[in-house]
Amino acid sequence: MAHRVIPHVAMRPLWRCRNCGAEWPCQPARLGLLVEYRGNRTALLLYLGALMVEARDQLAQLNPDRTPDLHDRFLAWARARD
Repeated sequence: MAHRVIPHVAMRPLWRCRNCGAEWPCQPARLGLLVEYRGNRTALLLYLGALMVEARDQLAQLNPDRTPDLHDRFLAWARARD
C-alpha cells in the first residue's frame, strides 16, 4: 500500500501545519516556499504578508482577548540576508 504524502500547508483557521502540527509556516513549508520563490523574494514577502493578515484575523476570531504578533513567524525568516 502506498504511503500518502501530506503537504506542509496551513490548516485554517488554526494556522498549524496539516502535516506536522507545528505553527505554520513550519520549517519544511519555509524551505518549500524559498525554493518556489527562488529569485523573487519580493513576491514571497508579499504572499507571506497577505497570509499573515489572514492568519491574524482568523486567530483573533478564535481568541479575541489576544492579538498575536506574527511578524517573526511569517516575515522575518524570509527577508534576504545581507
